[in-house]
Formats: sequence, C-alpha cells, structure tokens
Amino acid sequence: MKPVYTATAVRSGRWWAIEVPDVSGVYSQARRLDQVGAMAREAIALIQDVPEDSFDVIVEPQIGALGDLGRAIEDALRARQAAEQAQEVSSTAMRHAVSEIRSSGYTARDAGMLLGVSNQRISQIERSGGRKRTPTP
Repeated sequence: MKPVYTATAVRSGRWWAIEVPDVSGVYSQARRLDQVGAMAREAIALIQDVPEDSFDVIVEPQIGALGDLGRAIEDALRARQAAEQAQEVSSTAMRHAVSEIRSSGYTARDAGMLLGVSNQRISQIERSGGRKRTPTP
C-alpha cells in the first residue's frame, strides 16, 4: 500500500503556494491549481529520495483563504451536492413509479404520459432494472 500525502495549496498573488505538512521541508509553488499535485510529488520525491510513483498525493486547495471568492465557491459546491442528492431521490421515485405503473398493466406509452417522459425513457428505466447510475463529477 502506497503512502498518501496531502498537499495544501494557498493562493498567493498569481501563484499557488504548496506545502506538505507531513513531510518536513516540502514547499513549492505552481502557477495553476492543476499543477499543484505534480509539483508536490516532485518535491516529496526529492526530499525523501524516493521514486515519484512510490506514493500518492491528494491536493487540498484552501478555499476559505480566498475570502468572498471562497464563500462563492463553497456555496456552489453545496448547491451542486444538494442537486445531486435531489437527483438521486428523483431517480429512485421515478424507478418506483415506473415499476408500479407497469406492473398495474399500463403500457410504456401510458406510463410516459403519466410521468411526463417519453415511452423510450420508460423502457430505459425498466431495462436498468433498478441499477443506480453513478453521478459524474
């Protein structure tokens, strides 16, 4: 099992300041957030004298340090999470309703009209057999 290190990234001017608290002396910087993981990996490997692929790095941007921008980001993330949860509740209710309607003898076309979706969508829901879709990030 590979060790996992957390790299914190704090915005400093036009750069991201990087620190890995679990490894003494690992500090770096990156211009873009998507570069933080690679920069942290390189610094950790150099300090510990190990191959870069011998451990994993998790990047944690310090959003709270961004002030109003950080609050806007946190609000957006919370709203997205709430929407994903609502979508899961909706999907579960739809699968249940389709199952109940179809087992009562209604056609897929009738079920679609009752639920406000196409009869093709009803067929897709039935074919899924109650399998849950994994939401994409």
